[in-house]
Amino acid sequence: MKLSELSPVEGSTQVGKRKGRGIGSGNGKTGGRGHKGQKARSGGKVRAGFEGGQMPLARRVPKRGFHNVYAKPLTAINVAVLNRFEDGAVVDAAALIEKGIIHACPYGLKVLSNGTLTKKLTVNAAAFSESAKEKIEQAGGKAQVV
Repeated sequence: MKLSELSPVEGSTQVGKRKGRGIGSGNGKTGGRGHKGQKARSGGKVRAGFEGGQMPLARRVPKRGFHNVYAKPLTAINVAVLNRFEDGAVVDAAALIEKGIIHACPYGLKVLSNGTLTKKLTVNAAAFSESAKEKIEQAGGKAQVV
């Protein structure tokens, strides 16, 4: 096999449409751009979100409160999930990933209070809800902020 003998697989390439090359091509004269208007001109583009001078949707919708774009969202789990661990176990993000309860925990773990806890566990997390902390301590465990 030589370099000159190589050719693309049948059907993998297509010839580009030749715009503005006569009426018989089906794309002659205006070349599929219609008559006049911004998009008919060369370089005539409309930026994303532009609504022809009408007030854009992004500006019409009311904005409320404060949204911190730099916030690092914590991965949340419920107290009920912790029952999968044995008595006396130390539960942290790595242990939860190992058990397949969560897939990743890039910014930290927060324990929420949905459900009940029956095991005595030491839970290491970035944050706890007040009621989750109470439930862990009522079961005889420890809630440690890491």
